Amino acid sequence: MSDTPFLPLCTPDDGGQALPLHLVKVGDEATLARLLGPYEVFLKKQGFEGRAGNFTLLPGELGVAGAVFCVEEGKGPMPYGALPAHLKEGCWEPRPEGLDEAILEELILGFCLGAYDYSLKGKAEAEKAGAKLCVPAGLGREARILARAAWLGRDLINTPANLMGPAELAAAARTMLEERGVTVELVKGEALEKAYPCLAAVGAGSDRPSVVVVGRKEGRTKDAPRLSLVGKGVCYDTGGYDLKPGSSMAKMKKDMGGATLMLALACALLDAKADIELEIRLGCVENSVSGHAMRPGDVLTTRKGLRVEVGNTDAEGRLVLADLLTEAAESQPDIILDAATLTGAARVALGPDLPALFSNDDELVEHILASGKEVHDPLWQLPLWAGYDEWMNSPIADCNNLSSRPMAGAITAALFLQRFVPSGQTWAHVDTYAWNDTARPGRPVGGEVLALRALFRAFSESF
Repeated sequence: MSDTPFLPLCTPDDGGQALPLHLVKVGDEATLARLLGPYEVFLKKQGFEGRAGNFTLLPGELGVAGAVFCVEEGKGPMPYGALPAHLKEGCWEPRPEGLDEAILEELILGFCLGAYDYSLKGKAEAEKAGAKLCVPAGLGREARILARAAWLGRDLINTPANLMGPAELAAAARTMLEERGVTVELVKGEALEKAYPCLAAVGAGSDRPSVVVVGRKEGRTKDAPRLSLVGKGVCYDTGGYDLKPGSSMAKMKKDMGGATLMLALACALLDAKADIELEIRLGCVENSVSGHAMRPGDVLTTRKGLRVEVGNTDAEGRLVLADLLTEAAESQPDIILDAATLTGAARVALGPDLPALFSNDDELVEHILASGKEVHDPLWQLPLWAGYDEWMNSPIADCNNLSSRPMAGAITAALFLQRFVPSGQTWAHVDTYAWNDTARPGRPVGGEVLALRALFRAFSESF
């Protein structure tokens, strides 16, 4: 597997002189004094105090002789995401000063995540600018895989909706999956309406036809566990006839963030050659308003045969997932994992940085949560509280896509999805925000594949 050119990495063999980037543990005054030398007093007067995240360039005869970055161990990769902005340009060779070289994996990942910048400018212009990290080609394999997947996922979410409709998302997914040996089918037109009638109803109001991406790849061994990924790919969500206000509609190009997370995860697992039998289904649709759009009060028939009353056309994501979950369960995989930008209620409960995790299997929950904690990519469990299930009942259909109570919206949405998961089928659901509202180290403003690292750690090894 070769490095994707856009990752801001170079090797000592690429030519040119790399400047040293000294990584110093917070509190290591002796090392700081040695590195700062005669400039110690001057640099400290300029505000360099040796605290976590402190950075300074080191003066030299030719201008800049190197740089110092103060590290607080045990904080994961994100603090290193500040370095691309500090270093600006040139090649920089990391030198852990008395630190475990294991931090280089976190450095590579954090540096790459922080260097990301979405742009529609020409590729050559975009590649000229910015600092690069000089590391041996064999170092940081997992970091490179995750950085590559995160960049690809962010690009898809950040692409303006006029350039990233259902067809474009499906085509991008097909290319990315086929490059990794996945057999891909794009389901469209009459075949889609027959196989996924509820999903088809969501996309019926748009002039841009819906597409379902179905991908399959066998494991490396006969007994490889079977993982089925399902993603909500609503490329733009107006809310339908229950129209969103303008302030809520502004970021709705990110409503395909669940499909993007599942696609990025699949690519990362495949690049890592994880021994799994993989299936992936992405529902690529647009929720628009027209004479063909579903209406509040309509009753839709799902692939499972259940009839759903449309209580609100803006609760469309669960309608997309219902048919996909039904089909995913038909092959009886070991685990079904779905992801969606499903509810604002999850954001009210947990904020933008913590995806909500639901599951019908306690061991799976513990495994995913522990994986997230291990790689500093947390999720938070919310309950599938059975007492609220009746809130999704309908007087005229098998269920409603909207709760009868204005509370626990993330839970009731997950309970709706659970109706399409057969008893005994292990399943987990991730309700994610898929966006960074503010810029922080490693987290530029814009699309984000939250929980990618946690889920990769959970499913790249035995589960």
